[in-house]
Amino acid sequence: MNLTLLTMSSVRRSLLFVGLPVLLVLGALVWWVSRTTAAPVPASAGADAPVRVHTALVQARNVPMRLQGLGAVQAWETVTVRSRIDGQLEKVGFKEGDTVRRGQLIAQLDDRAQQAQLAQALAQKAHDQALLDNARRDLKRYTELARQSAIDRQTLDTQRAQVATLQATLQADDAQVQAARVQLDYTRILSPLTGRTGARLVDPGNLVKASDTQGLVVINQLDPVAVSFTVPDTAYAQVRAALRRTAGQGPDVTGAQPPVVAARPDATAPQPPATAASPDVTVRGPIRVEVFEQGKNRLLGQGELVLVDNQIDASSATLRLKARLDNAGHVLWPGQTVDVRLILGDHENALVVPDSAVQRSASGLFVYVVGADDSVRAQPVRVLVSQDGHSLIAQGLTQGERVVTDGQYKLKPGARVAEIEDAAPAAVPRPAAS
Repeated sequence: MNLTLLTMSSVRRSLLFVGLPVLLVLGALVWWVSRTTAAPVPASAGADAPVRVHTALVQARNVPMRLQGLGAVQAWETVTVRSRIDGQLEKVGFKEGDTVRRGQLIAQLDDRAQQAQLAQALAQKAHDQALLDNARRDLKRYTELARQSAIDRQTLDTQRAQVATLQATLQADDAQVQAARVQLDYTRILSPLTGRTGARLVDPGNLVKASDTQGLVVINQLDPVAVSFTVPDTAYAQVRAALRRTAGQGPDVTGAQPPVVAARPDATAPQPPATAASPDVTVRGPIRVEVFEQGKNRLLGQGELVLVDNQIDASSATLRLKARLDNAGHVLWPGQTVDVRLILGDHENALVVPDSAVQRSASGLFVYVVGADDSVRAQPVRVLVSQDGHSLIAQGLTQGERVVTDGQYKLKPGARVAEIEDAAPAAVPRPAAS
């Protein structure tokens, strides 16, 4: 046992004597490599190298002034067809889901009772007409006898009164005949408009009553169609201004332009030039409305604004509007949820830049403008609206200036830049000759 302990102690001493120098050599090697890697690069190595960026020119174009909203499609007109009289439904003149024309037969009720009432009214009229004819003949004779003083004046006056009474009775008979004809017409229920029918609510053979609330069928007019949508209540001034321009009343003096955001990236930055005013807004014809499939960019129809609600919904802080659209292909369907764009006019010759060019600092919005010597400056701007990937600049830039659209995080005022050239497409190898 003592021999074993002595052998283990000698092995440990050997490992210690061999391993310690190896560890020291490795530590020194690691220290030398890390010192060499961390050696500072001379300041002159890349101080003058330009920053590689993407740029774009400030362009002038006509930009539509739009409001976004969420809407629902509604039938332009909706009618629930009901019976005006009580009777048994004999037949229907449509199929469920059919398009019916104005004046087309929708339903036919049992009309035998109404036919009998009309015949009775006509017979009563004929009876009273005969009495009136006879009374008129008597009046003629009594008038001749009165001239000859063969009868007294009272008898003549009584006969005249009799004729007048029978004339009034005949007028009442005419009214009864007209009422009977109307009741007979009510047994034929006609479509009041051109539209599409829904599900049939009553089958032939059932007794229908004028007091029934569900009706026989619902008809929706689908061409044209209506789209009801909402916009924020803060947009009312813009809508009002567009309506005034459409009516030829000129610009709205109450300030209908949407608010713009002023920006100064630092205290020493220059203010936007006063000559770069906001672009004029022009409205041509009625206010246009574009309807898109919800959540997609698929255009479903175009129309015009026909209604601005007479009050703002205080609970949701929204203003309800309605548009009229042609819908010959029935692309729009009542109850469908859609995205709506309200075109309030066009900004004429508006200055636009890509959205990526506009940067935000603690002081507001600015862009990096590239000068003739390829150096950049931070230019504060006022953005009127941002849409379709472009920002409309109300103040701060002029047409033709070059702005940085990518790589701003490497920049500071005065830095030099160079345009990143797009990679050339790889050459397609030509097939070997056979």
